[in-house]
Amino acid sequence: MSTDRHAPEPAAADELAAPGPEGEPTDGSDGVAPPEADQAPEAPSEPPSDPEAAPDAEQDAHGPEADAPVPPVPPVTPVTPVTDAAEDAAEDAEDDVAEPQAPASDADDAGGGDAEPDATPAGDAAAGDEEGAKPGLSEAAAELAAQKVERERIARRKAEREAPIEAGAKLSGTAADLLAAVRAVESGEKPAPVYFDDAPTAPRPAPAAAPPQPRTPAPVAAVAVGDVDAVRAVLLRGGAPEALAAQTAAVLGEGAAERLAEDPWSLLSVAGVRPTQADGFARALLGPEAGPADERRSAALVGWLLEQAALKGHTALEAPVLEKALSQYGVPDAGEALEQAVGDAAVLVFNEPLDPPGTEYAEGEEPPVRVLFGLEGCALAEESLADGLARLANTFGGAADWEEAATGPGADLIRAVSGHGLVTHTGGEAARAEPAALLAAARAFGLRACLAAHAPHEGAVTVAGLLAGAEGPGRDADGQFALDLLIVLDSPQLDVETAAALVESVPDGARLVLSGDPGVLGSAGPGRVFADVLAARACPQSVSRVPDPGPLGELVSGIGIGELNQVEAPGKEVVIVPVRDAGEAVHRTVQLVAESVPRAFGVQADDVQVITPGHGGSAGTRALNIALKERLNPGPGRFRGFDPGDRVVYVPSPGRALPARVVSADAEGLHLDASGERIVVPQEQVESRVRHGWAVTAHQAVGTRRPAVVVVLPGDAAEALSRDWVYTAFGRAERHLSVVHGVDQALPAAVAQGLPKPRTTRLTGLLRALAASAEQPR
Repeated sequence: MSTDRHAPEPAAADELAAPGPEGEPTDGSDGVAPPEADQAPEAPSEPPSDPEAAPDAEQDAHGPEADAPVPPVPPVTPVTPVTDAAEDAAEDAEDDVAEPQAPASDADDAGGGDAEPDATPAGDAAAGDEEGAKPGLSEAAAELAAQKVERERIARRKAEREAPIEAGAKLSGTAADLLAAVRAVESGEKPAPVYFDDAPTAPRPAPAAAPPQPRTPAPVAAVAVGDVDAVRAVLLRGGAPEALAAQTAAVLGEGAAERLAEDPWSLLSVAGVRPTQADGFARALLGPEAGPADERRSAALVGWLLEQAALKGHTALEAPVLEKALSQYGVPDAGEALEQAVGDAAVLVFNEPLDPPGTEYAEGEEPPVRVLFGLEGCALAEESLADGLARLANTFGGAADWEEAATGPGADLIRAVSGHGLVTHTGGEAARAEPAALLAAARAFGLRACLAAHAPHEGAVTVAGLLAGAEGPGRDADGQFALDLLIVLDSPQLDVETAAALVESVPDGARLVLSGDPGVLGSAGPGRVFADVLAARACPQSVSRVPDPGPLGELVSGIGIGELNQVEAPGKEVVIVPVRDAGEAVHRTVQLVAESVPRAFGVQADDVQVITPGHGGSAGTRALNIALKERLNPGPGRFRGFDPGDRVVYVPSPGRALPARVVSADAEGLHLDASGERIVVPQEQVESRVRHGWAVTAHQAVGTRRPAVVVVLPGDAAEALSRDWVYTAFGRAERHLSVVHGVDQALPAAVAQGLPKPRTTRLTGLLRALAASAEQPR
């Protein structure tokens, strides 16, 4: 690789240290320390965090860290409401989904997450409470509700045809909970629990509705003021912040105040509330009656732990993992607590065979299984997705003769799709030409074909727009897509619920192609759909052999197999800029974006994308965006920190981050231009949905490419790096890549050894079982 020749400037005096989190184990254990010996039995301490989870750049929990022992009596541990939903909601759950935890330095900056430790309640939800509030569900929650109605309609139609396929069912928790939990995972103010690997994750994507132009986010569904007031009174009795009233009323629904008074631990279902805080609230309401063995506490903890696991990408947890987690939270009999949760239908239990389908056993021999527990939303979505994929594979009408089109790029893919209803396709950036060739061939044969992608892509609709009906062919009378072939790019970004909704909408007899690069970061939401489908081998797999061209292609291809190779870059396609500290990293980044890259390559600053592992710290997205705005578009930030011309990221729903530019602001809200689409963000939603976008995280950048990319790796980012993160970040560059390098040998080590954390899912097993069942004679 070539190296930038500029002499490094003196290191910043305030370079961040990387202290471990309070309570971090140092005995070589798995990160779960036993409760303090002198801790009051009725208020077990929060389990300490995994040492690896501690420094997550985008990981963060709301409220004070809960690792310290909780006093046996009130004052109640503060229940800090959540704020700044935008940064976390943006898939900037960056080091959240398949990224290792980000640098500890981010913890110094509210963990590098999107919510500051001293943030105002509930993303300015306090403002709503000032008036007695018109609290309610978020836009994303309204969208999810609409999607649920659509799924139920499809399910009824299928039931009438005597081939019922469960719709994805409702999601576990509200979208508001999801946003807040992701904020907790990504900002680093608090490390995530260690019970579920440290694979960070982000929020579950929810397809956005299709409003008119200019688009305005959907109005918030109101909660009755009387209900909020009643909940507020219960919160005050328990010493919890009254600013949580609106959110609690929305989450708990009808009779929220009565439910909260009877079961104080139901507060755990509210975004950002942690077990120690719920324990203190319960003690304040119930007195000595509130203890660790309370069935209500155990049930709430089971649900909360599974929700936290979903935020880290799991659709289920194995019984031993969940039992260990419950024990660390002071539940005296974890097994009994799980049995009770299953009996109350709070969670579902699954016995997944460990041996391949068709294995024969001796008489009386029990087949080995692994016991899994999951929430209803993920479980039903995963089963619905498996059924839908099997339906497409089995209802395909028969092979077609497409041989005349099977020439040039995509020939193998065209042949595979001509004879099958479900096909997977893998390859790098250059391989995207093959699905495009398939699309052209299908249309030439008179098929109604559609290409969909995670992010805006030439010739493609977005998956969110397709599901919402804002883009693509629309739906027929049965609510299914009016098409014969659907090709989905960026399939690794599909979580189980989005994938289930997509597959349910593909009609019988149509073809579905799932295409993507297995090396990139996984989905922001729960599941590993593309990887599970590939692992199940339940359909033909077309593997592209087209290499990505040039020095950049050679570099990224090597990273994909664990090798950080030196590449010849005669045109300075790859430049390494060594730095000694975070302050110098910020300075160099601004210099590259504003001067060096435009001068050397003729690329405008607006076409240069900065990517960094986390949001916090002195070289995270926030610090970089402040410095880049000062240089590229200085201004007073009159409208909630934004000025006309600012480059921003707009988050219409969890897991989606749309690049845009600020046009103007008025009483109606902030006016954005997103690739020609005019969007108006109401004033009260600006803080939670819009953030500056000169610098983003790798998860926000997935599915997009820029002429030039500057990847910033400050010294405190070493623990945030993994092979898939580096592969994704470096692969966003089309012509030029600059690496602001301050992690020394941590970069090659991450490429060689930093494998993505596994996720516990059921889809592979479900698909294999369905395939084996289809092969058996009727």
